[in-house]
Amino acid sequence: KLKKYTSSVIYIGSVPLGGDNPIRLQSMTNTDTLDTKSSVTQCIKIIEAGADFVRLTAQGTREAENLANIKKELRRSGFNTPLIADIHFNPSAAEIAARIVEKVRINPGNYADKRASFGRLEFTDREYDEELERIHSKLLPLINICKEHKTVIRLGINHGSLSDRIMTRFGNTPQGMVFSALEFIRVFRSENFADLVLSMKSSDTAVMIEATRMLVKMMQDESLSYPIHLG
Repeated sequence: KLKKYTSSVIYIGSVPLGGDNPIRLQSMTNTDTLDTKSSVTQCIKIIEAGADFVRLTAQGTREAENLANIKKELRRSGFNTPLIADIHFNPSAAEIAARIVEKVRINPGNYADKRASFGRLEFTDREYDEELERIHSKLLPLINICKEHKTVIRLGINHGSLSDRIMTRFGNTPQGMVFSALEFIRVFRSENFADLVLSMKSSDTAVMIEATRMLVKMMQDESLSYPIHLG
């Protein structure tokens, strides 16, 4: 049995998340992020339905840049709901979006690594450490931008897209998901960055629950405290 877990409190824009604050609701648009009008319309529908945050995809730099237009139109219409950018494979898009929106979601499985080949790669301890240094270097520009703009980062670990490095050591497992998160958490902690939200995502609900419980246990053991996103 897990003891009660109470996370630290962070702010996404002006909205407090974690601790004893209410559970916050979030939904995501399914519009083309380059279509400002349609995206704004759908954001407003989501907000009026009761969402505390709205997430939009930003697959590339053009989509990330257009988040500024979407945000401008929402603010002009009187909506101050924090916006979240969902990033796929593209650090450049994340670095642009982090200057615009209140929160950026990245996936450790593909932010610093190539798309998994599901081949078994053997790493010596030294090679594994060198991979972690490479990840650190890849994350540093985003961390610095987020510090400057007070942007929150969500580490969204996806069971379907763990890196080959993680799968070689832990398999495509809840444990692998947790260690994928831990690699990135340690980089952020080394840079004194604490505005993190963590999520374990799987199309298999049982895997999601097991990974989330394992993650919370790990955080309790290491005296870590971050809000948890369930999706």
